[in-house]
Amino acid sequence: MKTVIEPFRIKSVEPITFTTREERIQILKDAYYNPFLIHADHVLIDLLTDSGTSAMSTKQWAGMMIGDESYAGSPSFFRFEKAVRAITGMTYIIPTHQGRAAEKILFSILGG
Repeated sequence: MKTVIEPFRIKSVEPITFTTREERIQILKDAYYNPFLIHADHVLIDLLTDSGTSAMSTKQWAGMMIGDESYAGSPSFFRFEKAVRAITGMTYIIPTHQGRAAEKILFSILGG
């Protein structure tokens, strides 16, 4: 069966600004074609960063509220570690706060 609507309810929304093609071209020129110089309010779809751009499910929000992050050996870390090991089969798991931190660790090991 073809899905006509998204199979979930949206719990939180944020207004976004649409720009015309001409405005986007000018924004790029003003930023010297450097995406890091473009203001976030001019970005409709962010394919560059990994910082808080995705919606979260109610279970994810609930997990944040009940999570015990008071210590490095918290139960949530062990659940995370078990899940990552089950998916990747890797022995060593190093959680990072952002993708760029993970990339720094990975590329420092690989020599990139």
